[in-house]
Amino acid sequence: MTINNLTKRTVRQRAEDRCEYCHSPERISTSRFTIDHILPRSLGGSDDAENLALACSRCNQRRYNFIVGRDLESAAIVSLFNPRQQIWMEHFVWSADGTQIIGTTPIGRATCERLDMNDDRYEGERSIIEARALWIEAGWHPPNDDPRQAD
Repeated sequence: MTINNLTKRTVRQRAEDRCEYCHSPERISTSRFTIDHILPRSLGGSDDAENLALACSRCNQRRYNFIVGRDLESAAIVSLFNPRQQIWMEHFVWSADGTQIIGTTPIGRATCERLDMNDDRYEGERSIIEARALWIEAGWHPPNDDPRQAD
């Protein structure tokens, strides 16, 4: 089944045109964000709006069809962040300089690790960190309503 245009528009508006996982704004991306199935269709997920989230290509590709991840602090396997059931600021905070997302709960840490939200897997390649630094200089990042660590 194909997601209809009204549903896609609803998902984009609900997300305020930013990735619901990393909060990157779509307007500064070179590619249009995708409609992600929170519970992948391959695992029985539906096309209902309550199962959909707006995702940048980075988050969408890294999430793939994973619904759980490992919390590196406790070694527990936990569900990944679900933007329909959870509130972003209860699981994540921006670093003081605004370039890194820090998971503050097992779900947040597992999601950061699974989606590699800070390019931690690629030593020497920190493209998202560098991009966020430029977005900060331009005044486009981080979103005003997102929490930041104290200096």
